[in-house]
Amino acid sequence: MRENVSFTSAGVECAAWHYPGSNGGCVVMAGGFGVTKEPGTDRFAERFAAAGFDVLAFDYRNLGESGGEPRQVARIADQLDDWRAAIAFAATLPGVERVGIWSFSLSGGYVLQLAAEHPDVTAAIAQSANVDGPAASRNASRYQTPFTALRLIGRCILDTLGGLVGRPPKLVALAGPPGTVALLNTPDAQLTTEALDPDNQYDWQQAIAARSVFGAAVYRPAKYASQVRCPLLFVVCDDDQSALAAPALAAAAQAPTAEVLRVPGGHYAPFLDAHETAVEAELSFLNRHLTPAESPLNHSA
Repeated sequence: MRENVSFTSAGVECAAWHYPGSNGGCVVMAGGFGVTKEPGTDRFAERFAAAGFDVLAFDYRNLGESGGEPRQVARIADQLDDWRAAIAFAATLPGVERVGIWSFSLSGGYVLQLAAEHPDVTAAIAQSANVDGPAASRNASRYQTPFTALRLIGRCILDTLGGLVGRPPKLVALAGPPGTVALLNTPDAQLTTEALDPDNQYDWQQAIAARSVFGAAVYRPAKYASQVRCPLLFVVCDDDQSALAAPALAAAAQAPTAEVLRVPGGHYAPFLDAHETAVEAELSFLNRHLTPAESPLNHSA
């Protein structure tokens, strides 16, 4: 029942899936930092749509079916702008009165910043969210060999400099075993394909430009938690080694309206053994906070 749609963000066309709904609530979704909409959102989007919600699942610029050059470059500022454009577009969809947001991993951290700054966000779900880039980077370094860490840093520097003079990106894998150059070498990151694309049905490039890594390593959206006023659900994986549980729990304690669901397992538990637990809790949260008649969007704005 979904349809291809698109919206413009800073002059770039972003591709999206729209699942029409019936209850007036729309969930805007995106995959993790370098993850496209199909592997990143399909399993959850289908459940939200079946419950009556509109869903808008989109690709960031430079990734997937969206436009933008150079390809596979993921800049946090650009991705946040894509989110803002997606939220504004969702509010114009037929029948939509309220907008919620959902994402995971590094993009789950975006949820905090967006919910803090955007008064039209009615509810927000941060799943396996990386809310403290420096802490996550320090932990991830435990699973890198010193030589591999130097190779990664060197590639990031070279790619950053190359980007300044228009050279094509040097890519790094999103995940890889220790001893390989990758964004993450953590044990639970090795489950990326099993969790997001177990049947190898999606055509997506599991790599990002090395120039993107430094921004992710220093991004710390936990600082926005105390400013969030809409209902906010944290889904926290107790054994997460890629986006640590402790910073997410600390951020939840700072958010005035936060709810927390803790599940056993690593970073991708909500896609794997804890999927039913996570999706049922998220549906309950959305039904309570995204469907009430109060707090409609102001379409005249």
